[in-house]
Amino acid sequence: MFSEFLHNAQSQFDAQEAFAMAMVVRRKVPSSGKPGDKALIKSNGQILGWIGGGCTRGIIIKEGLAAIQEGKPRLVRISPDANLAPISGAIDYKMTCQSGGTVEVYIEPVLPQPQLIIMGKSHIGMALAKLAKAMDYEVTALGKGVDPVMFPTADRVEDTTNIAEKLLKPYTYIVVCTQGEADEISLENALRTPVPYVAFVASRRKANGVFNYLRQAEIPIERLQQVKTPAGLDIGAKTPEEVAVSILAQIIQELRSEKSEEEKQDLLQKATAEAGDLYINPVCGVPVQKSTAKHVIDYEGESYYFCCDGCKVSFEKEPAKYAVKA
Repeated sequence: MFSEFLHNAQSQFDAQEAFAMAMVVRRKVPSSGKPGDKALIKSNGQILGWIGGGCTRGIIIKEGLAAIQEGKPRLVRISPDANLAPISGAIDYKMTCQSGGTVEVYIEPVLPQPQLIIMGKSHIGMALAKLAKAMDYEVTALGKGVDPVMFPTADRVEDTTNIAEKLLKPYTYIVVCTQGEADEISLENALRTPVPYVAFVASRRKANGVFNYLRQAEIPIERLQQVKTPAGLDIGAKTPEEVAVSILAQIIQELRSEKSEEEKQDLLQKATAEAGDLYINPVCGVPVQKSTAKHVIDYEGESYYFCCDGCKVSFEKEPAKYAVKA
């Protein structure tokens, strides 16, 4: 029901959880999904709603997870006919279900608002907080001596250099702009988080000195190489506000960057691994929810799950071949 779909979407949005919305936009019988049918794909691979069964369901879970990881929408066409005229921008899949039919599904990711953690009470940090909040980012200010007067627009202000694990979200960016006050400990705490984007407002000479200290603190060299320093894009910025603009531009660049096919596959595999109920169908490579799979085969002491009857039949013909893939 549409009301249930809206309720699920609102619940995910309120919880600041990433999800994807899928809607059937075109179909050719006998596919079961009809135009207007909708489903919500959660970041753990759970699907709520209806866009069709069999391989359609598995493919939409896969592409929903990919849309969440890449932050980009997509049109997916699933058909048994390999000779259909291509649709610009569409992703084509072979329909392996014996029931046949063609279906086109539009998938739109809905991502939590980015969070900016600012470490330090410098003028650049204050300018960053104002501009980031104007962009509807969630802003947290941390550091010794920081207070709400310095960061009136911030959502959270804490007098500490520690970054609590509960603060970290999927789209968190950390900028260390301590500028001489607790540089080493602030950057060390930032680098001990799993956050990919960490920027350090400092000259290269200053940064190298801090890095030498952090190497002695056993921060891996690979992690240090990930630090963006000097922070921001090189736009010739001079004032605190201009530097803040350059840093936010760099964050936007990171957020919207086009990922390579290898990076996309890595992200999808990570998302699938984190979704404990998902199993990769060894025949077509499409995720299957083990708890709801209708097609299961036990072979040599292992259970194999399939999205549809077509994949199950293919496995039965050559079980040793597909068991190796699994």
